[in-house]
Amino acid sequence: MAVMHDLDWLFAIGVLFFCLSIWGIGANDVANSYATSVSSRSLTLVQAGVLATITEFIGAITMGQQVTSTIRHGIFGFEPFENSPGILVLAMVVAEIGSATWLTLCTRLGFPVSTTQSIVGALVGVGIAADIHVNWGWQDGSVSQIAASWGIAPAIAAGFGAVIMMSINVLVHWRSNPLKAALRVITFYYGLTAGILTLFILISGGHGIPSIEEQGAGQVVGIVLGVFFGIWLLSAIFFLPYYYRRLIKEDHRLRVWHIPMGPLLWRDNYTLYWPGDATAPVTTDYYATEYVGPDDSSSEDLKKENGNEKRPTETDDHGIAQESREGEVADAGTRTQAATDKARQKDLAAVDSLPWIHPKRILATTKLVLTYGITRDIIAHQSRGLEHVHARAPRFDNKVEHLWTTAQVCSAMIMSVAHGANDVSNAIGPFTTEYETWRSGVASSETDTPTWIKAVGGLGLGFGFWTYGYHIMRNLGNRVTKHSPTRGFSMELAAAITVLLASRLGLPVSTTQCITGGIIGVALCNMDLRSINWKQVGKIFIGWVLTVPCAALVAGIIMGMALNVPRWGPRP
Repeated sequence: MAVMHDLDWLFAIGVLFFCLSIWGIGANDVANSYATSVSSRSLTLVQAGVLATITEFIGAITMGQQVTSTIRHGIFGFEPFENSPGILVLAMVVAEIGSATWLTLCTRLGFPVSTTQSIVGALVGVGIAADIHVNWGWQDGSVSQIAASWGIAPAIAAGFGAVIMMSINVLVHWRSNPLKAALRVITFYYGLTAGILTLFILISGGHGIPSIEEQGAGQVVGIVLGVFFGIWLLSAIFFLPYYYRRLIKEDHRLRVWHIPMGPLLWRDNYTLYWPGDATAPVTTDYYATEYVGPDDSSSEDLKKENGNEKRPTETDDHGIAQESREGEVADAGTRTQAATDKARQKDLAAVDSLPWIHPKRILATTKLVLTYGITRDIIAHQSRGLEHVHARAPRFDNKVEHLWTTAQVCSAMIMSVAHGANDVSNAIGPFTTEYETWRSGVASSETDTPTWIKAVGGLGLGFGFWTYGYHIMRNLGNRVTKHSPTRGFSMELAAAITVLLASRLGLPVSTTQCITGGIIGVALCNMDLRSINWKQVGKIFIGWVLTVPCAALVAGIIMGMALNVPRWGPRP
C-alpha cells in the first residue's frame, strides 16, 4: 500500500505521462526494428504490427532490467533526496513530462529521434534545475559514457552491417549463379541468426536463466554452438528442399505450410496437402518501382537517365519531394492508399445514419481507430529524385532476395526483442522510481523493477507502433536508400548485435542511431555515395542534435517552476 497519499495527484500525472511516453517510444522507435522489413516487402504493415506487439513484450519482460537501472540512477544519485522523497517523485514525473512532450512532437513531425537521448536530456535538465550534481564523468552510467555510446554505436552498427552485406555479396550476389550459391549458404545465415539470439539471451540472464558466470564459458559456448548447428541442420533438412522446389523448379503451388514436408520434396512425385494457387507468382518483385508520380514514370526510364549521367533536378534535391510538399500529401496521393481509404469511407457511410450508441456504428468506429495505423501506405512515393537514388543501388536476383525474406524477418524480430530490452527503460526507469518512492516513502535505488511495470511497458510499445508507427517507418525506410531483403537482413542483424551488446553492458544506446548506422553501412556497399539520400540522413541527424538540449530545456523549465513557485499564505 502507498504511504505518500499527499502526492497521489502527482503520481496520477506521472501515470498519464508514463503512458504517453511508452506510446511515443512505440510510435517513434519500434519502427527501427521493422521499417526495413516492410520497406523491402518482406512483411506487410499488419504482420509487422502483430510481430512488434509480441517481440517488444518479450524483450521488455525478459531483458529489460539492466538498462532500467542505468536510467533510474545513473544520471544523478539519490543521496540528495534521502530526506525529501517527495522531491524525487516530482523530479521523475517532470523528467517523464519533458521526454514525452519532446518525443510526441518529434513523432508528429516525422523525426525518428533517439528516445534514449530524450529521457537522458530530460533527466539532465531536472538535475540542473534542482541544483543536483549530475554524473558527467566517465564512470558507469554517467552522461559522458552514455553520450559516447551514441557516437560509437552507429559506427559499430555500420561496420557490422557492411561486413554482413559484403559477405552476402561475395558468397552470393557476385557469383555466376547467385541462386545456387544462395541455396548453399542460406542455412548458415539462419544458424548465425539463431546463435546470436541465443548468446544474448544467455548473457542477459534473469527469469530463471543462470548468469554467464554461474554457467561458465564452456557451457555457454556449447549451448550457442549447439543452437547454431542445430538450426543449420534443421533448415537444411526442411527449408532447402522447399526453396529448391519453389525457386529452382518453380512449383507455384508450394506455401509455407509445406515446409514440414522437408525431404519428401526432393522426390519428383510428391503430393501436396492444401496446395496453393498454381497461377500465383513465385516471388514478389522486390525491385518494382515505388514511384507513383503525376506521369507515373517507370524506373526503367529513370535508370536510362542515370546511365547517361543525367542528374536529378535541383527541385528534387536527392529524394525530398518538392512537388508533393515532402509529407503526407505525397503518400495520400498513391493509388493503393486511395483504395484503402475509399473502402474505409464506404464502411463508415453504411452506418452513418445510425445513432452513436448503435452496436454497428460503435463496431465500425472502433475498427477505424484500431486499424488506421496498420493500413497506411509507407512504400509508395512521388519523388523523382528519390527514384534516382534508388536506381543507383545494384539490382540483385529476385529469387535470391526472396530466399532471404525468412532470415530478414528473424533478424527484425531479434532487433525488436533487443529494442524492448533496451528502450523500454526510457519510460519505465523514471516511472519505477516514482512508483517505488510513492509506495514506500523512501528514496532508494536498490529496488527491482516490478514485472507488471515491464509488462505494461512492453504492451505499450506494441500499441504505439500499431497506431502511429507508420509515420516514422516512412522516413527510416526507402526514403534513406533502396531496401531489399538481403540488405534489410544485414541492416537489422547489425543493429540488433549492437543494441544487445549495449544492453549487456548496461548502456542505453539509441536504437535509432544503431539502425541508421546499419542502413548507411549496408548502403555504402552499393559503391555509390549517391545511392543514399543524404538530405534525409541530415534531417535525422538534426533531430538527434536537438533532442538532448530541447528535452533538457522543457524538463528544466518545469522543474524550476515547480521548485520555485511562490508559497501563498492561507486563504482569507
